[in-house]
Amino acid sequence: MNPTPDIDRDDWLERLLVDDAREARAGHVDDAGFTARVMAALPAALVAPRWRRPVEWALWGIAGTAIAATLPSMATDVARELFRLIAAQPISPMHVLAALAALGAATFGGAAFVLRRE
Repeated sequence: MNPTPDIDRDDWLERLLVDDAREARAGHVDDAGFTARVMAALPAALVAPRWRRPVEWALWGIAGTAIAATLPSMATDVARELFRLIAAQPISPMHVLAALAALGAATFGGAAFVLRRE
């Protein structure tokens, strides 16, 4: 439902965009190049070397492997107790869905944290 059927859809949108740009230009304060000089004087952003991310992944993998290798009995004990805890609980489809949702949220959150831009 178009409120103004005689005006083309692109025309009214274009007019709104032009009016908004005109208002933004009217609100601009000329600083005689001060902002450009300040931005030029700022130091360049620090960029991590390209080799850093693969090295971090390798170090985390080594750390995880070392932890898993040094604590094999603890890992099996925790797995057994976790199995006993889960096996003693009645499981319904809603419980399974809730667990999958929690696992998905944790996975997505972890991936978003690890893959964020620095």
